[in-house]
Amino acid sequence: MPIPEDVTGDEIDKDVRQELMSLPKTLAEDVARNLVMVARLIDEDPEEAYAYSRIALRLASRVAAVREAAGFAAYATQKYSEALAEFRAARRMTGSVELWPVMADCERGLGRPEKALAMAGEPEVQKLDKAAQVEMRLVAAGARRDMGQIDAAIVTLQSSELASHSVQPWTARLRYAYADALLEVGREDEAREWFGKALEADKDGSTDASDRLAELDGVEFVDVLDEEADTAGTARTAEADDETGSAPEGRDEQDGPAAGPAAN
Repeated sequence: MPIPEDVTGDEIDKDVRQELMSLPKTLAEDVARNLVMVARLIDEDPEEAYAYSRIALRLASRVAAVREAAGFAAYATQKYSEALAEFRAARRMTGSVELWPVMADCERGLGRPEKALAMAGEPEVQKLDKAAQVEMRLVAAGARRDMGQIDAAIVTLQSSELASHSVQPWTARLRYAYADALLEVGREDEAREWFGKALEADKDGSTDASDRLAELDGVEFVDVLDEEADTAGTARTAEADDETGSAPEGRDEQDGPAAGPAAN
């Protein structure tokens, strides 16, 4: 697959670059460039990112960073079985537990929430840093909801991290998950409060808390482009009526123009 000329491979994390030093120089450069493409595309075009990850995997399957990148690309495309296999391989190579939450979420994706919940109680969780422990809590709450245990999910999310006024990278998502669970059991006023708190913490737009708040307040969003097209269509129909004295045969006046250049 083509890689833009401006991608040199030097953009990758220094720890990954260190791992690639075990490879011949030219091969290491090729793998690095493919990993850069994975990182660039995984959010906006996960299927394309997945394709680049497969190339990197073919070139250097014994490098843990490559297995991890392949896992995240598979995860982004909902290939959960494949993702889980890659994450397990990376964990065997490094001995690290940092992938534990996303591995548990793969179990959820595979329809095994009970396995994800069991992983939330394993000793590995105590070895995670604070951010990863919060991720594990989110996964565990999601597993409870998968199993229809919504009240238990709410209790799972209630924690010192949720109550804290300190805003961390995971704060918005934690508050959002709590609000969403509250809404599911009909606690609308509390849900509105927590969606508001999620919005306050959501500096990078990682959630749609503002939309959820608007829905709760009965605000309807109108697509401006559709509205403009409808307005243009109404104007054309009015002009046609002035010329012919009636709407075109076979169409009601409120139908507007057929899809096509008239909507441009």
